[in-house]
Amino acid sequence: MVYLKTEDEIELLRQANLLVGKTLAEIARMIKPGVTTRQIDQLADTFIRDNGALPTFKGVPSPYGKPFPASVCTSVNDQVVHGIPTDKPLEEGDIVSVDCGTLLNGFNGDSCYTFCVGEVKPEVKALLKTTKESLYLGIQAALPGHRIGDIGYAVQSYCESHGYGVVRELCGHGIGREMHEDPMVPNYGRRGNGMKIQNGLCIAIEPMITMGSHEIGVLEDGWTVVTRDGQPAAHFEHTIAIHNGQPDIMSSFEEVELVEGKLY
Repeated sequence: MVYLKTEDEIELLRQANLLVGKTLAEIARMIKPGVTTRQIDQLADTFIRDNGALPTFKGVPSPYGKPFPASVCTSVNDQVVHGIPTDKPLEEGDIVSVDCGTLLNGFNGDSCYTFCVGEVKPEVKALLKTTKESLYLGIQAALPGHRIGDIGYAVQSYCESHGYGVVRELCGHGIGREMHEDPMVPNYGRRGNGMKIQNGLCIAIEPMITMGSHEIGVLEDGWTVVTRDGQPAAHFEHTIAIHNGQPDIMSSFEEVELVEGKLY
């Protein structure tokens, strides 16, 4: 069931998503070699709670194992998504995707940013740049009267034209009072296919793009998704509302980019 949101609900979603953006900016300030992903998680947990919200990822049940044990997902290098924070320090040249969710005033925020740790190889930066650009192309396709397949087509065609893989098994989603609602929003598809996009639709668009093959696997922890060929993966995500005939980005990378600079 797809629930279209009212003006008031969109504004509540916006507040939850802006808090995610602020959390990612706090994380951006600490990303450097030697920092552990567990330290990132602890910072995020404290910051979210200090701002009157709850980290929605903590305790989410898994079909493969134990509930998710942390407040953010930290996916390093060949980890695509759902990486569990650890005490292993980040190293120069790593990339880390931090996926963050908040529950504020009954509504959810959800966004992800892939960070560079120190100096990263140019070919890896190119992967990040293309993935981030594909996110905005997907958003531009989310217009009333278009269809969900138009979003996936925009992401897939752009990334594959640059020689990258597009993960099939994981996708974006509707969002509101629940973190994951209908519809599913794949990062691949055909123009003109799928559910018609309408005003009031609120969705998270999240390209998950690989340097090599799009094939993935899940580690024994039941959560961490990795590329089968060990190549790096990037993940960027915004939550948007279709609002007044346009895609309205409710999450934000603005503060992250003020801290990090526009590296890609």
